[in-house]
Parts: sequence; C-alpha cells; structure tokens
Amino acid sequence: MKFPGRITSGVFMLFISCTALAQSELDVRIKPSNDELKANIEGYIGSLGDRDEAALQRFSRGAEEQARKAAQALGYYQPHIASEVKAGKEPRLVLTIDPGEPVHLRNVTIRVEGPAASLKSFRIPKSDALKTGAVLNHGRYEDAKRLIQNQASRFGFFSGRFTRSQLAVDPRAGVADIELIYDSGPRYNMGAVKFEGDTPFDEDLLQRMVPFKAGTPYDSELIAELNQNLQASGYFDSVRVDAAPTASSQEVIPVDVKLETRKPRTMGLGLGYSTDVGPRAKANWTRHWVNAQGHSYGWETEISAPRQNVGLFYDIPLDPPLTDKLRFAGGYQNEEIADKDSLSKLLTLGPEWHSKLPSGWQRVVSLKWQREEYRLGDDSGLSNLLMPGVSYSYLKSDNRIDPHNGYRLQFETKVAKEGLGSDNNLVYGTALVKGLTTVFDNHRFLGRVQLGGSATNGYKSVPPSLRFFAGGDQSVRGYDYQSLSPENNQGDRIGGRYMVTASAEYQYSIAEKWRVATFVDQGNSFNTLELPNLKTGVGIGVRWISPVGPIRLDLAHALDDDGGIRLHFSMGPEL
Repeated sequence: MKFPGRITSGVFMLFISCTALAQSELDVRIKPSNDELKANIEGYIGSLGDRDEAALQRFSRGAEEQARKAAQALGYYQPHIASEVKAGKEPRLVLTIDPGEPVHLRNVTIRVEGPAASLKSFRIPKSDALKTGAVLNHGRYEDAKRLIQNQASRFGFFSGRFTRSQLAVDPRAGVADIELIYDSGPRYNMGAVKFEGDTPFDEDLLQRMVPFKAGTPYDSELIAELNQNLQASGYFDSVRVDAAPTASSQEVIPVDVKLETRKPRTMGLGLGYSTDVGPRAKANWTRHWVNAQGHSYGWETEISAPRQNVGLFYDIPLDPPLTDKLRFAGGYQNEEIADKDSLSKLLTLGPEWHSKLPSGWQRVVSLKWQREEYRLGDDSGLSNLLMPGVSYSYLKSDNRIDPHNGYRLQFETKVAKEGLGSDNNLVYGTALVKGLTTVFDNHRFLGRVQLGGSATNGYKSVPPSLRFFAGGDQSVRGYDYQSLSPENNQGDRIGGRYMVTASAEYQYSIAEKWRVATFVDQGNSFNTLELPNLKTGVGIGVRWISPVGPIRLDLAHALDDDGGIRLHFSMGPEL
C-alpha cells in the first residue's frame, strides 16, 4: 500500500510545480486605441511574474497607480482606469483605460544664454513635440534638458547651469508650460598636449598628430580625434588621453597622453582564391618604426599561377603624418598575360608623394621608372619608361567592410617622353566610378564604369602593363580573365589602346548575411574609337557577408559568344 501512496505524492508535487511555473498575463485595453500609450503602460508595469488570482487582486490597485503615472508621462493626466482579474490556468489582470483629453503645451521657452548662445554649432532643442499646441510628453522635456547638458559638456561649458528648469502642468485646464533657461558660463580652452611613456619618437612627430593647438576652445570631438590619430599611426599598443575639467586652472584644461609603444615588427600571411588567377598566397612584413622620426619600411608579395610579384617600400611621414608621406617604392612582377604564350617581366622603381587634400581626395604624385621585358604571341621587346604621374581617389562609404550606400572615384594619368629616360612617347590614363545605394533595407543597386586610354606614336613599343584587357571577375563576367582584347594575325591577344567596361547589379537580401544578385556587364578593349564591339555578359549570383567582406559566387553567360556558363568567384568590399 505504501508504493501507490508514493506515486500519489509525486503526482501532487508535480502539479504544484507546474502551477508555480504558470505566468500571469497583463492585458491593457485602451479606448480609443493608442499604441504608444499602451506600450508605455506595459513597460512601466513590467512582468507580473507567477502571481495567482489572489495575488493579482492585491496587486491591481498598485497596477492602476503605475498605469496612471505612465499615462501622465505622455500627457494624459485625467485617465479613467478600471482593473479586473480573470481566473484561469494563467490568470490575467485586465486594465481598461479611457485616457481622456491630453494636456497640451501652452507656453514654451527654451533658451541658452552666455557665450554658448553665439556658438553656431550649439543647437537649441527644436522639434514639433516642443511647440505650442503639442501634446505634453515628459520624455521630450527631459530629452531637451539632456541635449543642452550634453552639448555643454562637448563644447567645454563646464560651469554652465539651468537658471530656470520648470515644467508646470494644469490638469484641469489641460495645459502645461515649459521654461528651460541655461546659462552656459565661460568656455574652457585646451592646454598644451603632454606625452608620457617610454617612446622612441621625437616630440615634433607626436605633436604633428595633434589636431588642435594650445588655447583652442574645448571640443570633445577634438580629444577623440587625437586619440584616434595616435591609434591609427600604427606606432602604439596603448593610448590613453586624459582631459579632465576637474584638473583645469583658469579655465584651461591640461591634456595628458599616456603611450605604450608597440612591437616594431609584424608579419602577415594570407590565402585566397578567385577565378581570375586561381589560388593565391600573400605575405607581408613591416617594420613600423625605424627611428625617432617614425620612418618605416617593409615588403609584400603575392604568388598565383599566372602572376608572382614582390614589392618593397620605405615611408617617411610628412605633415600631417597620418595622411601625408613620402614613399620610395620598388617591385618586380612576373605575369602571364591573356595567353600562356604571352609574358611580362616588370621592374619598377621610384618615389611617391601621398597626401590627403582638404576636400577629402587622396592624391599620389609619382615619378616611376619601369623596365619591362615582354612577349606577346610572336612579338617581343624590352621597354624602358620614366613616367611622372598623378592619381586622385575619393571614397564615401557608410561601412568599410559591407557598405549600404556610397561611391568611389579614381583617376590616374602618367606620361613618358622619348629621349627623357624613355624609349617612347606615351600618355596613359584611367578612370573608375563605382556607386552603391540601398532602398527599403533589402534592395541594393550597384553600378560601375571603368575607362582607359593611351596615346602614343609607337604602339608596338608599348609594354603589356600599359595596354588594356577586359573580361573576368572585376570586368565583364561571362568572359575569362583578360580574354577580351584585340588579336594579332596568329590570334594572340595583344591588348588594346582603349578599354571601356560597365556593370549594373541588383541584390536582394534574403537573410541577415545572405543576398541573391542578378547583373549585366558590358565592355571590351580595342584599338579604335569608331563603334567599338562591346561584349555583354548576364548572370545571377549569391553573396555571403563574411567578416572580411562579401564573398561573391556568380554564374554568368556571354551573350555575344558561344561560351556557355562561366563560374566567377571573388571576395572583398564592393566599393
């Protein structure tokens, strides 16, 4: 008889446990419907937990009071609230609310006095929710106070205070008055920047990374920029910038920076794949600082079946050191071009002046000497060119890895003069325009146009690296890499004087990290501008957004040739 009794006891305990796990429900009913008010009341009351019917009865009066406060926060000062507890497996507390007429703003005075009043970048809160006639919202009032205080802290008005801060409500009359008057007091200035830490760098180099001068009016954005500049220099493992108002003297805030120098050398290795060049390996080695002036040097190499190269560089930072530098660079590249019977061995050497213009454009002025030994089909040669050149690039993007909106512009030109270190006269130029926009979150539109051209009086002496080819992952999909090119009498692809390619692509997001795409590409390289024969490729693809950027897999069909379907695989940012 004891055995069944134990079973009965166990069942009883299980019943009690299940009852304890049942969650009570809150049912808020607003008449007439008001989603904002309903959400505010539900958030204010929160979860009811595992209260039973009796506990809900005891809680109901408090819930009514909480609902009343939540309604007042949105301007409803005379709501009619009724509560009812409904029994069941999951007992419910039902609040039925008639919010009544809301309180409206009558007189609204928001003013900043003192030096901040003449500072254009100091914004006075302005919104429809703070205008005469608007429904009172306590949150908007607090937001206005917070905005003023945050701006005062950003711009260095550390002695500022509200001389008037009042929200007066007359529930019976249904009106409210706001009076916010802020006296900013004097604006503090930033003192000289002092660097601490065992670093090998000259004080002059460090000061060139400071985006302000001593005596500049305080702005927390400038302090953040100083921190970012030092982090981006590549010289330091740790950066801490202290600019505490409490340490100020005569309204001048000292700026102290503590630095820890990074290890001077790093090495990187990487593997990749694209259908243009197949598997490839990359390696680089950098000495981030060599001396007290912050000079650096290093090398990088890439190896794939059709192309092998190595490059060396030595950088001297200029002013400002993060964007401007003098680079001495050299490199060697061995590449199969278009056909396996075509080969280029290219040696380059020369200085480059990198700078960022006030407009945001990146400019590189260079003087490059290149020596290229090549074979194009049955034609071979040796080219020596000394070419001054200049390039401009501009990138506007809302995300460097996976942008949703933005564009890239790139232009380059270089020239060579026969007899001045060159075997040939040559004017060479390229242009690239890319754009991306996203509509309604899921619809992405990408466009690309690329142009190239050259002028010379001896085209047969122009080496392959300065001729134009089209086709491939980043050019005209549906065609093999460098397969679109003028041909010689033996059918060898020898490159053209000109090149044009364009692409239009639509992507649709089907999941957080996945997109499908459809596209059309068009282009070719050619030797005459008279009605060039442009080739067209169309296709579909899929995109996976990896931590290093989108990985693209495309199936493309060449419309102008019997090439069937080609697979294209590539990766990296789309701008």
